[in-house]
Amino acid sequence: MTFRGWPIEAIEFFERLEDENNKSFWTEHKPVYDEAVKAPMEALLADLSPRFGEGKIFRPYRDVRFSKDKTPYKTNIAATLANGGYVSLSADGLFVGTGYYMMAKDQLARFREAIDDTRKGRRLERTIAALHGDGIEVTAHERLKTSPRGYPADHPRIELLRMKGCIASRSWDVAGWFDSPEPKRRITDFLDDAKPLVQWLDTNVGPTELEERR
Repeated sequence: MTFRGWPIEAIEFFERLEDENNKSFWTEHKPVYDEAVKAPMEALLADLSPRFGEGKIFRPYRDVRFSKDKTPYKTNIAATLANGGYVSLSADGLFVGTGYYMMAKDQLARFREAIDDTRKGRRLERTIAALHGDGIEVTAHERLKTSPRGYPADHPRIELLRMKGCIASRSWDVAGWFDSPEPKRRITDFLDDAKPLVQWLDTNVGPTELEERR
């Protein structure tokens, strides 16, 4: 099945789910989710897999065990790509990201060491500036309020040193082109544009050695 876009029914499904997040609504509208939401995502991942690796869709059910919010269903559909990449569709629109979302302790140490290195740190600054020029945001899921231990507060790249992850992302509001192959083109372009950042991270940070020992 070739990806042909998400029909408007997919957006309408999530809009209603935000207001009626309960088992009754989910059970009644599960066919809409399967046909208008999940099937297009599966087709998109299949189309992307030759270049970006196998895709995996997250379960639609929320883990409410430790959450004050007890609504049982996620109000988006999201998936990851084996070679790096995250795609999400919701009533708000389309979101795509890549990078190192959450770094382990050893990764974070290597990340900061590379930023501190003049050549490597400036290379990262240039890479991020180029992405900003293409309309791509580079953020972190969490930042330190102060400088990390061992680094001066007036370090020339202190804002980068305070990051506890490094993520490139782009989002689009709901538009008519969602119901066409256009989302695949935009996601592919984003992943291509963000490749220099991922390559910098792979080279200077890499996978956590803590997990490799398990």
